[in-house]
Amino acid sequence: MSKAKLLVVEDDPNLGDILQEYLTMKGYETTLCKDGEEGWNKFKKDKYNLCILDIMMPKKDGFTLGKEIKKVEENIPIIYLTAKNLKDDVIEGLKIGADDYITKPFSMEELLLRISAILKRTMKGNEVTALKSYNFGDFTLHYDQQILESKNGKNKLTSKENELLRLLASEINNNVSRSQALKQIWGDDSYFNARSMDVYLSKIRKLLKEDPKVQIITLHGEGFKMVIGEV
Repeated sequence: MSKAKLLVVEDDPNLGDILQEYLTMKGYETTLCKDGEEGWNKFKKDKYNLCILDIMMPKKDGFTLGKEIKKVEENIPIIYLTAKNLKDDVIEGLKIGADDYITKPFSMEELLLRISAILKRTMKGNEVTALKSYNFGDFTLHYDQQILESKNGKNKLTSKENELLRLLASEINNNVSRSQALKQIWGDDSYFNARSMDVYLSKIRKLLKEDPKVQIITLHGEGFKMVIGEV
């Protein structure tokens, strides 16, 4: 299998050089850009498997760059790097379709684990074994296409929405613990990943409102489960 290609956009020259050197050493083909404008130009010219974007950058910030990248390649995974531990940054990133975010300072080992977890889900030949589609209520989840289909049309899902909905659909009427979901999809059950998962659950619930028979019930102190019932 060929090396995964990573686009790293980081304006701190020291951190950028460390990231490029470390990720290259770990077997990834890594392109480093010093600002958002350079990152956008590189992205347009080449094909990447994952992008790592700093949020605060000159010329073009990470959120603007992420939006432009997603318009060109909707399913490419993005990890945001932020120096601020702010809820607003996290929510903004999730709205754009970020797959993960990590707050500076961070360990290279932690970043590596997050990259590996995402690429295992997204790169062909390295995917987690799963059904291609799941049916529940009036919905069909086309897992291999990241699409939720209903009688009213189709909704394109982010990678995290797709994984979380697949987990729920594969465990209909069964309890899914928060820790299980976080470790399986995010890689760990930290507080900020838990907040991210809550945002995704809220988005999924809105998508499922089309069919009142399908509900995601929160089990306080335990987790949640998808139930299918009569209205």
